[in-house]
Amino acid sequence: MNKLEAFGHIAALAIRGDLVFPTSVNAALRVQLALDDPDCPMDEAIRLVLAEPLLAARTVALSNSAMFNRGGGTITNVRAAITRIGYHNLYALAAAMVVRQFGSKIGDPALRAKAEQLWQHTIHVACLARLIAREVTEVNQDTALFAGIVHEVGGFYLLSRADEFPGLLDPDPDNWQPASEEIILREVMHKLGIPEPVASAIEGLRDGFLGVPPETLLDTLLLANHFSPVPSPLATPREAIPQADSVVDLFIDEDMAKRLVEQAKADAAAMNSAMLV
Repeated sequence: MNKLEAFGHIAALAIRGDLVFPTSVNAALRVQLALDDPDCPMDEAIRLVLAEPLLAARTVALSNSAMFNRGGGTITNVRAAITRIGYHNLYALAAAMVVRQFGSKIGDPALRAKAEQLWQHTIHVACLARLIAREVTEVNQDTALFAGIVHEVGGFYLLSRADEFPGLLDPDPDNWQPASEEIILREVMHKLGIPEPVASAIEGLRDGFLGVPPETLLDTLLLANHFSPVPSPLATPREAIPQADSVVDLFIDEDMAKRLVEQAKADAAAMNSAMLV
């Protein structure tokens, strides 16, 4: 099966809803979907988190990280951890587990290296999106963090299948691959229950234009990708943001950009530490 046939096969399966997820992804997904209900009782949230030991450990670790522990007190239980980080960030943490687990079964060393770089890109974009939402675009910070975490989920899914289809992610000089990638991304996001506003912003990333002034979730993700110190290993060649330098400088000057990137690096390190628990 050549590259074109492989993409066509995976896209056809995706359209039918026949997506292959690792067992660990399905477990984290169940927690994520339950937490999507803002009226989910605290005791039920605690039960769901405790049912997944890794998520429980990571929730407590994240609550004690510099990203959320501004007062200095150490938390040692799930209830206090959820109270500190909030449902939205717990939801984002569950989503991060879903994304991270896609690369857990990759055997090929080169693909594993790509998956690791894609994760580092993802977590930096997510942390930058949260800061840019707060200081520039004024969209919901929790939504921006979540969107950043899942914005490369299609790429992670393809990496998780690439062991089965050698050459799947080789260079594409004829540029037919993006259409298949869009189909796969759309179906993976549907399967994961990603809300439509977030899914729409993610789908717009490939050909999106930065608004003037930047004030949407898509603008937030475009800016976060623009400033990410870690590039995506799967990015297709394109101008990062049309008229990037002249437009971006109007809203994020050099000093602000440096400050945002440094803060995002610290937040990404905190989230990475929590994910390694």
